[in-house]
Amino acid sequence: MEKQSKRYRSALKVADLAKEYTLKEAAEVLAKFPKTKFDETVEVSLHLGVDAAQGDQMVRGTTPLPNGTGKKVRVLVFTDNAEAALKAGADHAGLQDMMQKINEGWLDFDVAIATTEAMKTVRSLARVLGPKGLMPNPKSGTVTDDIAAGIKAVKAGRVEFKMDKAANIGVGVGKRSFTADQIVENARALIDAVAKAKPASFKGGVYIKTCVLSASMSPAVRIASSEYSKL
Repeated sequence: MEKQSKRYRSALKVADLAKEYTLKEAAEVLAKFPKTKFDETVEVSLHLGVDAAQGDQMVRGTTPLPNGTGKKVRVLVFTDNAEAALKAGADHAGLQDMMQKINEGWLDFDVAIATTEAMKTVRSLARVLGPKGLMPNPKSGTVTDDIAAGIKAVKAGRVEFKMDKAANIGVGVGKRSFTADQIVENARALIDAVAKAKPASFKGGVYIKTCVLSASMSPAVRIASSEYSKL
C-alpha cells in the first residue's frame, strides 16, 4: 500500500486526477506518470448504461488494434491438422491430446482457436475454458476454418471485449512503451468498436457513461465525455 500511495502522490504532481482529458491529453499524462521496472499494460475501461441483467443487452465483440497490443500472444488451435496449424504460426495445435492436457490443468496459452469440426468436440471444455475467457467463439472470430487468417489476426493485435455483470468493459490497448499517438489510435479503435456493438434493444439513456485510461500500476485518467458521447 505504501508503494501505491507513493506512486499515486507522484502522479498527482503531473496531473489533476479529478479533471477530464481528451484521449490525446490522457495518453500524454499517462506517459508522465512514474514507471515501474516492467512494461505495464495500458487499459481502457468503460462503464456502460445498458441493463447487464438483460440478455439482449450483452455487449461483446472484437476489433483489431492499429498498433497491436505489444504482447506476445500464445495461440492454441484445436484441429485435426496440427501440422498445418503449426506451420501457420500456432504455438500449440492438436485436438484430443490438447484437450487431455487442458483437463489435466494445462493452460499455457492466451487465445484458443478451433475449426468448425473440432468445435463439436471442444464444447466439452466449456466449464474449464469458459470462466477464463479462453473458449473459442464464432462471435469473436475464434471458430473458423481459415486457421491461418485466424492466427494472423490474433497475433497482429485483434482483441476481444465482453461486458461483465456490472456493465463494465476493460481491455488492454498497448504498453507504456508505446507512443502517445499509438495509445490514442488503439484506444479510439476500441471505443469505436464498443459503440458499434450497442445492442438494438438499448433505447434512450446514455450508452457509454464513463471511460478512463490507466496503466497496470497507475491511477486512472478520466476521459472527457465529448470523446464518446456522440457514438
